[in-house]
Amino acid sequence: MGQSKPFRATALVVEDDPMQREMICLLLEESDMDVIECESAEAAELVLEETGASLVLMMTDVQLAGHKNGVELAHVAKNINPDIDVIVTSGKPLRQKLPDGARFWAKPWAPLDVIREAERMSIAWSRMGEA
Repeated sequence: MGQSKPFRATALVVEDDPMQREMICLLLEESDMDVIECESAEAAELVLEETGASLVLMMTDVQLAGHKNGVELAHVAKNINPDIDVIVTSGKPLRQKLPDGARFWAKPWAPLDVIREAERMSIAWSRMGEA
């Protein structure tokens, strides 16, 4: 009999810059998270509608491909799953109000910040599974 794969926390990464998106995804995957990646808010909305309740983290840039920005997407994510941890990032000052519980990270942020966040979310996720 094969061993079953333990459930892992899942994160959604929304970034239109392929190199930044890949880096964030690799950092999260190295921290034992499953990752879904999107380059636009519209694509991310579809993911949120289908699997939003099971996501523990969404990290999004403010400026995205498509018609919506990351702050608007953060509001959508929090409406679908109020418990999701949302991080909005930008190299420019934030000009829109984030939903309650969402956080802003100014670029450049350190890769270690992403690893720490993933570890914090993985610990919280594993505690939920024990309950």
